[in-house]
Amino acid sequence: MQIYNTLTRRKETFTPIEPGRVRMYVCGMTVYDYCHLGHARVMVAFDVITRYLRARGYDVTYVRNITDIDDKILKRAEENGEAIESLTDRMIDAMHEDEGRLGVLRPDAEPRATRHVDEIVAMIQTLIDKGYAYAAPNGDVYYRVRKFADYGKLNNRDPDDMRAGARVDVEAHKEDPLDFVLWKAAKPGEAEWPSPWGPGRPGWHIECSAMSTCCLGETFDIHGGGPDLTFPHHENEIAQSEAATGKPYVNTWMHAGAVRVNHEKMSKSLGNFFTIREVLEHHDPEVVRYLLVSSHYRSPINYAPDSLADARKSLERFYNALDGLATEEAREGAVDPSFDRRFTEAMDDDFNTAGAMSVLFDLARELNRARKESPEQAPALAAELKRLGGVLGLLQQEPSVFLKGGDGELPLSEAEIEARIAERAEAKRARDFSRADGIRDELAALGIVLKDSREGTRWVFEAPGD
Repeated sequence: MQIYNTLTRRKETFTPIEPGRVRMYVCGMTVYDYCHLGHARVMVAFDVITRYLRARGYDVTYVRNITDIDDKILKRAEENGEAIESLTDRMIDAMHEDEGRLGVLRPDAEPRATRHVDEIVAMIQTLIDKGYAYAAPNGDVYYRVRKFADYGKLNNRDPDDMRAGARVDVEAHKEDPLDFVLWKAAKPGEAEWPSPWGPGRPGWHIECSAMSTCCLGETFDIHGGGPDLTFPHHENEIAQSEAATGKPYVNTWMHAGAVRVNHEKMSKSLGNFFTIREVLEHHDPEVVRYLLVSSHYRSPINYAPDSLADARKSLERFYNALDGLATEEAREGAVDPSFDRRFTEAMDDDFNTAGAMSVLFDLARELNRARKESPEQAPALAAELKRLGGVLGLLQQEPSVFLKGGDGELPLSEAEIEARIAERAEAKRARDFSRADGIRDELAALGIVLKDSREGTRWVFEAPGD
């Protein structure tokens, strides 16, 4: 298995520290608002990675943290007039609801920063003791960037080139403008925890260093996150963790691609910022997941009406192939093993979901052929399609449910549709074929396509224009 390592900027053969076991940490959400499409990209990307590693037989421990204390959280709680924990609990519940609808499995652990303050304080004290951090007169604690010789290695940047960086805060209490905060002294009325340097709260970067090592050990296999985290967040994590432990922090760094909306960067200022729940009000969650999975996890994704329509059509092809079939476990030799081999080869190549998806399309074509020419083979092929689709978190609905759903409201209720189908059947029995055809055409104009078989008439919804 080859994985692209952001640290080395090349694909590398993946060899876990412990044979058969993978320890992975992914930076999660700062829970002051609802999750947006960029969060969905990271959620789904690492959900697929976790699913595939487990399908390959690895024992995976997947940790994704929650930042539940932060300047944005303090500000939003004050604006809302609610307690911080009330806000964060509410947003965590919403996050779980959103990811559940997208078919994202829950991580094995979700450490919250506020529940690991003791470990955070202990790591900061270690950094002070080793000379990598210092307490400022105002009660803040800062990390000495220049003390860490390898600072900048993740982003291939020299610290001197970062001095003019937009994210470098210049404060009178710092020894060097590059130094970043590990502990923030509490302002009057703010949430606070005790520490040797006075009451305050953790800085953002130190949270992940403490929680990841607490949950996974001082060196672990994979660390992931969104595309905007390589600097300064992940760069600072490396500096903190390796200075504190004296050991390599992470073997493989992975970063998901960005989400663009109509080929523009998603931002509130451009008016193209969407939360997951806003999107799911209008689109089937599996359609959104398909869009996020169909591109390689490191590639940018364009979220647009056309791309969602294409995703819907692709899923309809799969579900139409599966519709009406009872799946069964594939018997030895019942399914061409090249489908599984090619799927595995694609996913072993840095989780190439686009390549894996092409195998699913080939398998669906073979299933459609078998339904006509070798119906006894169809159930095993359908089972294989569902199995491989399941590795990507797809194709697990009942086909009839998905095909009737559409991406919006049905033009008629299901009861009204069934009544029209019954009316058409009665017209056919009366040999009024003109009336029967008229009913079919009327429904088709609404996107309701009838499918006749020996078992009766089924229907699916295909939005007009599809």
